[in-house]
Amino acid sequence: MDTYHLNPEHMRAPDHLTREEVQKSLAELDSKIKTLRGRVNATTADSNHTYHEHIAALERKRELIAEKLNDSEDSQNKWKDLKSGLDNLKDDIGKLFS
Repeated sequence: MDTYHLNPEHMRAPDHLTREEVQKSLAELDSKIKTLRGRVNATTADSNHTYHEHIAALERKRELIAEKLNDSEDSQNKWKDLKSGLDNLKDDIGKLFS
């Protein structure tokens, strides 16, 4: 039976996830990583390496997904700041002409 090995260099985060989907994905990956770490301690040295590769790949995927969450929050904050700045500018222009 062939085994599929995950490679950290080939990991990518899914595109277009909602905040809730990102948080769910992070929780699922945390659970998988925890399970694999538990298995490492209960396996032979030969398969130990495979588990470490799998864990590293999942951790990398988790990092990429977490970055999307942070990018999304940064983007939302930037839009709020821009909107606030535009609202202030509108008020200032309104005061000039009143």
